[in-house]
Amino acid sequence: MLLHELVQTSRRVAETSGRLAKIELLASLLARAPQDEIETATAFLSGTTRVERLGVGYATLQAARRQPAVEAPRLELGDVVAALQRLAAASGPGSVATKKQLLGELFASATGEEQQFLFRLLTGELRQGALEGLVTEAVARAAGQDVEAIRRAAMVAGDLSAVARAALTQGAAGLAGFRVQLFRPLQPMLAQAADDVSDALTQLGGGGGGEAAFEYKLDGARIQVHKSGHQVRVFSRQLNDVTQAVPEVVEVARRLPVREVILDGEAIALRPDGKPLPFQVTMRRFGRKLDVDRLRADLPLTSFFFDILYADGTVLLEEPYRRRYETLATTVPASTLVSRLVTADARAATAFFDRAVSAGQEGLMAKALDGRYDAGARGAAWLKVKPAQTLDLVVLAAEWGHGRRHGRLSNIHLGARDPEGRGFVMLGKTFKGMTDAVLEWQTTKLLALETGRDGYIVHVRPELVVEVAFNGIQTSPTYPGGLALRFARVVRYRPDKGPAEADTIDTVRELHRRGGGVA
Repeated sequence: MLLHELVQTSRRVAETSGRLAKIELLASLLARAPQDEIETATAFLSGTTRVERLGVGYATLQAARRQPAVEAPRLELGDVVAALQRLAAASGPGSVATKKQLLGELFASATGEEQQFLFRLLTGELRQGALEGLVTEAVARAAGQDVEAIRRAAMVAGDLSAVARAALTQGAAGLAGFRVQLFRPLQPMLAQAADDVSDALTQLGGGGGGEAAFEYKLDGARIQVHKSGHQVRVFSRQLNDVTQAVPEVVEVARRLPVREVILDGEAIALRPDGKPLPFQVTMRRFGRKLDVDRLRADLPLTSFFFDILYADGTVLLEEPYRRRYETLATTVPASTLVSRLVTADARAATAFFDRAVSAGQEGLMAKALDGRYDAGARGAAWLKVKPAQTLDLVVLAAEWGHGRRHGRLSNIHLGARDPEGRGFVMLGKTFKGMTDAVLEWQTTKLLALETGRDGYIVHVRPELVVEVAFNGIQTSPTYPGGLALRFARVVRYRPDKGPAEADTIDTVRELHRRGGGVA
């Protein structure tokens, strides 16, 4: 299949507002994809490549995008996958130059529209209004299978692409082969957001004073631990095998009084006082295959567990959380359990939240006691409660939206003021927190401030101030200031403020320093 065919479908999906119409477009493409390209087509349409650790930065991708484009489409999906695999395999001395050459050759073989698609795909910015949720429904439509059967198979397989191929080529018989298996990671269950602990109690307690469980939301790295006898493997949030990088986690698992188990938890680097080091410091331990012993000595990891998915032949996904926790508590040492409170009292939960934040953690997870483990889903049975900081920042540019936001400027580029008078320092982007009314107003206002365009990006005069909430500040090689906001979202625009009143990059650096980072 030509990449052009997939790119055209992606474009049409982005321009389509109706959910069912999007699903039909995706299903039509998947139904006619050759068997050996179903997995690639599914992955690309979901915004992923299935090729780990490409090892190329944003600037390298921007340079590749400037390659002259070909007139007629000729790239096959298989050609793209082969090029990405060669890119990922390049290592050692001279690998940077090799990667640039390979990436340049790939983009030079693409049309202009294909180049734009590849750039967005490889930067994780493929916003076409049809990522994995809709693609899951499209797989079901194309295969003539129940969407819940597809969803559950993808949850336990941790790989929608593999499920798509099985469903499209083998039907129900193919789906039956996907079940919980040791050493095949499951997609982790995710959480929705709650405004505060009272909101979480209202949602999880049925609004009638029922209890919910609250756990510290650790600022560590999500891990999924699989054990069978002496054999242990550890997987990351992205389902990558990180066993070699985390020997401490392996040692903890080997000592557990259970033969077979799958655990959900976090690995975290702690200070001597027990408070967590910044998330990015913990992440230094992951993905490393060399110098693990030295890193372990300098930056030891501590394991914590908050759920159990399988134990000695019994699958626990459908069991209520209260029973899973009881099983977990008899399986792992008490010292490895995440701090927890079960209550219906909002005041007690608020005090527990304050203790979590004082301990340096992100906030709380609130969990329904009767909730099942919805692997891969952002279910209503788990809610996250975090303190939010805000900054007044300046809009530097905006990107045209997709799907429901087609025709409106959506993703805004955020900048902090340079107190030395050298303009504004970009801290990231966000398209979250915007109502339809805000989008309409924002589009009109920003177009009036337009200074130029770069593809789908509209650059504007830095005059509009917006209040942005966020959950942390991290170091970033992507932006010139070296910092980026985590989970930024619009609170409100501040027409009462001019750009000279925006927060400075010095303020952002100080917040980062207080959070334990190094500016």
